[in-house]
Amino acid sequence: MRTTLTYVGGATHLLMKAIFYGIKPPYDLRLIVQQIDYIGIRSLTVVNLIAVFAGMVLALQTAYVLTRFGAKGFIGVVVALSLVREIGPVFTAIMVGGRVGSGITAEIGSMKVTEQIDAIRVMGANPVKKLVVPKLVATVVALPLLTIVAVILGILGGLLISVSELRVNPYYYFNTILESITFQDVLSGVGKTFFFGLIIAVIGCYQGMVTEGGTEGVGRSTTITVVLISIMILISDFFLTKLFMLLW
Repeated sequence: MRTTLTYVGGATHLLMKAIFYGIKPPYDLRLIVQQIDYIGIRSLTVVNLIAVFAGMVLALQTAYVLTRFGAKGFIGVVVALSLVREIGPVFTAIMVGGRVGSGITAEIGSMKVTEQIDAIRVMGANPVKKLVVPKLVATVVALPLLTIVAVILGILGGLLISVSELRVNPYYYFNTILESITFQDVLSGVGKTFFFGLIIAVIGCYQGMVTEGGTEGVGRSTTITVVLISIMILISDFFLTKLFMLLW
């Protein structure tokens, strides 16, 4: 229990410092753009692939159930709502968390065990501002955009199955989606990703900062990062869903 509280306290303290130094000038936009490229653009391929097949599988499973009740025309609504509110944000966050979170931990952890972070301090720079802030900003910016792309591709994947397997009219498919999806649905799904981005960046950076034990320690830290990010995303998703339901 004490270890858990210590970890949460340390991660929260790192987040507060990152927010403070992120607001405080000067701003290094070059580092932020580099991190957006690494976290966002280079994650597009894996996120897009998973999103398309997630939409196709969801459409197949939904079609099986809805056809039994004579409601296959509503397949677009079910697929879109599932992707917008839950599957799109959570799948994207877990995939980006696994890829990016482990990379962040490996990078910072390697710098920690080779004393490069101490060298940054000696040179008069702040490690949090130089290493943590760009990653935090980039993750919070990139993850919502990746989620939006993933949702759109997932809906298109569902369309492919709906047209080929169920002979659903494409116009009817999109029309039912536009009539059923509300702004609150979109805000609920995309809104979660800002918190997921914070979780990915903070856990990845903090785990790297506390890495010890040489190269073996870096390996352990990256494993812990992936597990913690996955668990925290699923737990926070439950509470965020409850929160948005209460708000709307």
